[in-house]
Amino acid sequence: MRKISFLFLLFCLSLTAQSCQKNDNNSDEPETFPDWLIPISEVRDGGPGKDGIPSIDEPKFVMVEQNVYLDDNDLVLVHQEGGDVRIYPHPILDWHEIVNDEYDQRSLAITYCPLTGTAVGWNRILEGKKTSFGVSGLLYNSNLIPYDRETDSNWSQMRLDCVNGELAGKNAETYQLLETTWANAAALFPDAQVLSTNTGFSRDYSRYPYGTYRNDATTIFPVDNDQDNRLFAKERVLGILSGAETKAYRFTSFADQKVIMDSFGGNNFVIIGDPSASYMMAFIAEEGRTYFSRSNPDDLTVVMEDDQGNQISIMGRVVAGPNRGKRLESAKAFIGFWFAWAAFYDSIPIFE
Repeated sequence: MRKISFLFLLFCLSLTAQSCQKNDNNSDEPETFPDWLIPISEVRDGGPGKDGIPSIDEPKFVMVEQNVYLDDNDLVLVHQEGGDVRIYPHPILDWHEIVNDEYDQRSLAITYCPLTGTAVGWNRILEGKKTSFGVSGLLYNSNLIPYDRETDSNWSQMRLDCVNGELAGKNAETYQLLETTWANAAALFPDAQVLSTNTGFSRDYSRYPYGTYRNDATTIFPVDNDQDNRLFAKERVLGILSGAETKAYRFTSFADQKVIMDSFGGNNFVIIGDPSASYMMAFIAEEGRTYFSRSNPDDLTVVMEDDQGNQISIMGRVVAGPNRGKRLESAKAFIGFWFAWAAFYDSIPIFE
């Protein structure tokens, strides 16, 4: 069995100590309900305890030009609602894992798991009530189990559903996120707002808290199917979920092409990617349409065009052409480490 790294133990102890100063209730048992939809024997205690890794519930933002802590190759997440674009950097999420944010027409939780490299945007409206999400301190297949503070139910991030509690069996409603480098996000969205290091917590956001973790083949906690060595364990791949089927896509597939069309699970997909900018995005392709790579010097976000002359942005918005103003439907997809996709979705096919 793999041993927990010394650096990770220090990280857990540090977070627990700092969190206890802010919340005296962290010793409470994390499980309110006894029944789980996943094997309880595979639900692991991650170390820091419930809310020991504190979510950011009152996020503050600065403008792109005010960034003083991000390097060009740092990964960030981008969410766009209308003209409102916000950037959530990995260097902050590595320490907090969840950001509960509010847009004019949307309540959004950024859920991020450093151990599996997965980020998903969740709707905070559950059963008609607004909630916030916190870090339960529990893991399944090394993956984050958030809990919602309205019902204290536990959710599986990579399964995208509630696995324990009052809402068990309910699927998470997701919102589109773009994961890319800071340099690319800043160039594409110069007027965006960037999550500030002014989080209310004392953390060194210039330091990655997991040592060499994201660059080596080891995992800290046991996972299912850990012998699937078709790819390097920490290779970042895009997984698309379509009905009962799932498929993985590699950055290497986009070395000579920026647009891929594929079909499985009853859906047609168009997938865009760029290894140099470290992004892959997937959309539902409209029936009978063909898509190809396209750039527009007047709008750097334009990445493809369809056979009817519609120019489409990296976020799937039609910015020019006969369908201007419309947008492609986002696929249920996100990037994560290969070992995590193999653990959650046994024998997952890899696009060739």
